[in-house]
Amino acid sequence: MSKILVGPRLRRLRREHQQTQAEMAKALGISTTYVNLLENNQRSLSIKTLMSISDTYRVDWHDLIKDEDADRLSDLRQTLQDPLFDANRPDLEEMRAAIDHAPLVVEHFLRLYRGHRATMNRLTDLGHERMPDELIAHTPEAIIHDYFRQHSNYFDDLERAAEKLRKDTPCGADDVYAVLKIRLADQHGIKVNLAPVSWMEGSLRIYDKEKSVVRLSDALDHPNRVFQLAHVLCLVEFPNILDNLTKNSAISSEAGMARLRVELANYFAAALVMPYNYIYKAAEAMDYDVDRLAAQFGVSFEQVCHRLTTLQRNGKRGVPFFFLRVDRAGNVTKRFNATSVNIAESGGSCPVWHIHAAFTTPNVILPQFVELPDGARFFTINRSTDRPSYSRESQNRLMSVSLGCDLKHAHRLTYAKAFNLRDDSLFTPIGINCHVCSRQSCSQRAHQPIHLELSIDPSRRGNTRYES
Repeated sequence: MSKILVGPRLRRLRREHQQTQAEMAKALGISTTYVNLLENNQRSLSIKTLMSISDTYRVDWHDLIKDEDADRLSDLRQTLQDPLFDANRPDLEEMRAAIDHAPLVVEHFLRLYRGHRATMNRLTDLGHERMPDELIAHTPEAIIHDYFRQHSNYFDDLERAAEKLRKDTPCGADDVYAVLKIRLADQHGIKVNLAPVSWMEGSLRIYDKEKSVVRLSDALDHPNRVFQLAHVLCLVEFPNILDNLTKNSAISSEAGMARLRVELANYFAAALVMPYNYIYKAAEAMDYDVDRLAAQFGVSFEQVCHRLTTLQRNGKRGVPFFFLRVDRAGNVTKRFNATSVNIAESGGSCPVWHIHAAFTTPNVILPQFVELPDGARFFTINRSTDRPSYSRESQNRLMSVSLGCDLKHAHRLTYAKAFNLRDDSLFTPIGINCHVCSRQSCSQRAHQPIHLELSIDPSRRGNTRYES
């Protein structure tokens, strides 16, 4: 077992209870010197002391030893790569020391930087004619994304509930739809009806509580009908789990809270259709072949990509992925993240990324190795995905998705096995957004960076009009 170092969390716990080190030592039955050594990460925590802390201060020992420092170090390291800071950046040891000895300072610094980035992104969106009120509001979508990321994109209560339900009503992939209809009817008195598009008032699914009926649009294909019923089942059968997960979400608006419940119910739906142990074992056995996984579980390509980002259970962790979905205009319509990379929140993601090229080759997977301005390298697969079509106007409204992981995990994916991962020429330099990208001499640059002056020489013509 690795050493259990809990210095910053122990110091925070002591301060929350307004205790001195001597007072904490007395409460735990240990020496003041040991408390001091623990707080400075100069001693590892014994199991006996861990249990004593849990009992004395009524905290879950899992939360106490949860390793948040790795994520915080990654965030701090990536933050300090911003060209806003000069070249004289702290090294890893200095960053680790800051996290160990001044965690609140680091936390406030990162929060300040996130505010800076959010402001820059909102300034960027001025060019897209967004309303001023939207520029000063922290969007529920951003809060929800951060909430999911804080939980490592994994919610054990929803996973266990989904697993128990599948265990209580065992069935194959072909039978899930029928099982869901029967359970909704028998357990909750809810009928399921397919309805013509003309009856659905522009909706794909309507749950009428008063009449105890779920109406599904006949424009939905089978995988999406199953997913919608699983979503409704979560709302009616596990409201307590949703309440517990949403109460500490930092979302104040009613609309934002409703959106969070939708996303959590969607999480449950994916967990029900693709139970954790089964999808984890299948993904590992198939080297994360998304098409094969989709066929085995009777789901869509996009649903598998989304589900793969949630395989973060202790002891059975899959490859940590990020997932992004965009429309033809480059607007980000969905994003989930189990990695350290900061993926675009709003429109304008890098045109060099194959997530945009996927629109020109429908249903073809485009693998791509990419490198961000800070030197971080990732492997991505990119593919178009269809949306339900229920009218002439809704035809050919493709979306494009990208599933990506850190380069160190690429060898586990079937899509990367044909490449020499040590070949630097594989990597395409990309950014997150032109307005905040520090890359020099990019032929695809569409905007002058807000935070950086690019050199302009009237006697020269560079790759674009923004730089000589």
